[in-house]
Amino acid sequence: MTSTGVLPRSLRSGPDVSFVPRVLPADGSGPEDLSAHLERHGTCAQNHTSKEWRDSVLHEIECAGLFGRGGAAFPTVQKLRAVLAGTRQPLVIGNGTEGEPASMKDRVLLARAPHLVLDGAAVAADIIMAAEIVLVVHREVRAAVDAAVDERLQRGIDRVPVRVVTAADSFVAGEASAVVNWVERGRAVPMDKPPRMSERGLGRRPTLVQNVETLAHLALICRHGSEWYREIGTPGEPGSMLVTIAGSVERVGVREVAIGSRVSDILALAGGPSAELQALLIGGYFGRWISSDSAMTLPFSAQSLKVGLGAGLLVAFPASGCGLAETARLARYMATQSAGQCGPCKFGLPAIAHELEVLAQGGPARMNELTRWLVEVDGRGACSHPDGAARQIRSALDVFHHEVERHLEGWCSASDTTPIPLLIEGGSR
Repeated sequence: MTSTGVLPRSLRSGPDVSFVPRVLPADGSGPEDLSAHLERHGTCAQNHTSKEWRDSVLHEIECAGLFGRGGAAFPTVQKLRAVLAGTRQPLVIGNGTEGEPASMKDRVLLARAPHLVLDGAAVAADIIMAAEIVLVVHREVRAAVDAAVDERLQRGIDRVPVRVVTAADSFVAGEASAVVNWVERGRAVPMDKPPRMSERGLGRRPTLVQNVETLAHLALICRHGSEWYREIGTPGEPGSMLVTIAGSVERVGVREVAIGSRVSDILALAGGPSAELQALLIGGYFGRWISSDSAMTLPFSAQSLKVGLGAGLLVAFPASGCGLAETARLARYMATQSAGQCGPCKFGLPAIAHELEVLAQGGPARMNELTRWLVEVDGRGACSHPDGAARQIRSALDVFHHEVERHLEGWCSASDTTPIPLLIEGGSR
């Protein structure tokens, strides 16, 4: 192992960290040095100049059904082909910003298996014939990533130069155009669309912005092929994914699971619930609240849960808590974390957060206006920030509707209104 220091406490895991140990070391160790990485995975066969090799790898990625693990779940092969269609030499950005503070999956991956991410970035760079790879990573794992890059440089195993940048520290900083803006101008705010990053991104060149977990899966597909990749998961959502399990569970942390695993089985990997539950937040701050009774037996997949799995977050909410108060707290956070570039973020989200706070505190909330504003901000922002916030809030008002009715009558059924640990604070942010 490399001597990059002890893993931060928030990134350590027990021996059961990997439900399906593919991208993470099964023993909870890390960071893997290059020798340990190659011993676990072997080399990744590449041909830097052959069109036949590129076509073959693109075909395998398409057959594997790999989709992005950063939020939007966009098919990876479509991103690659879109960048390839450009007229200027492109760039690759590995996005490990992890702007959602309750999520830890990208930090855990980079802290424990940085070489697998770098392998995937190298494969992507060879496919699109990129001039440079830029890795944008959380400050907590910068040392581990720097050490891995230096080790590969000394061994001369990468054709394309790699540059590491410490990520900005805000929620919207992880959006693809915000990442480009941060690397190029030091401003982590989303840019107007069009153009797409695949057409004009960093340095006005076509740019592939891919989540670091997606790159790790790409490296495994390059090694083992699409049939191996699809041995787990569901037909529509194949493979494994990293999930941060937080809230009222015995052991908060990151687990690797087969997509389609039962929600109850995923919670069991974290020691199970630490209290009686009333709801789960699935997919993160842009995700969806769902009652725990409805969710427990369902497969953990976007198709089953009817929501994008987003940043891979699963938060258990206790029966003793006030879902309305937690929603108001999240709404205020989302309002303060916007880029403030458009009306829905500057005016809509703060107004929504205020009405939720009034309702949570037992005041005379204006429910008609709240409902209308949630519709009006949706789809009208310069980026997807107001859309995601509105989606999560609407689901909360649905799941916690009995609590809303109680608050409108002037009382709250919660016995404990302590905020959920890690839901906003994120431990290290």
